[in-house]
Amino acid sequence: MKVILLERVEGRGGLGEIVTVKDGYARNFLLPRRKALRATTANMKVFEAQRATIEARNAEARADAAKAGEGLDGTTYVLIRQAGESGQLYGSVSGRDVADVVNAEGGKVERSMVVLDKPIKTLGMHAVKVRLHAEVIVTVNLNIARSQDEADRQARGENIITSQFEEDRAAADEAAADLLEGGAGSIEGDYVES
Repeated sequence: MKVILLERVEGRGGLGEIVTVKDGYARNFLLPRRKALRATTANMKVFEAQRATIEARNAEARADAAKAGEGLDGTTYVLIRQAGESGQLYGSVSGRDVADVVNAEGGKVERSMVVLDKPIKTLGMHAVKVRLHAEVIVTVNLNIARSQDEADRQARGENIITSQFEEDRAAADEAAADLLEGGAGSIEGDYVES
């Protein structure tokens, strides 16, 4: 189906372009959300008559998104989640989780604005893109940890998983040294031979 784009659509084109898209994509996404019009002669005339108004509305929406993005870009949010010894989360962090934590801190982000290329399933610092407008994308940082103490250590640049393995290895080495010094199998005191 040929459509006239009313705003920039990533991977398709910019405002005013006539593009060919699959029928389902047009009927289920572009047309109901008023991102496009069917490319008929009547709609082309209507679009050309209203082009200046549409471009002004798009520029205003882009400016509002850029203004909102200034305060959001580069901010860091802490998410406390349960995870295993190796740092794997018991579940994953979704777009809804990101939107909820940003909104709780005073931002204004919808779940559909969060762009996750792949689900977040590990502890650590993660950069997440947020698309406020088709032409305005900002990055927020997520500090995913098991506790606030771990989050503070990660914020300082410490790798929690490797430091935990090093602590465990040091404790195991210390226990082995105690055993070798005479902890296991030795009995102190007087021996009576019969």
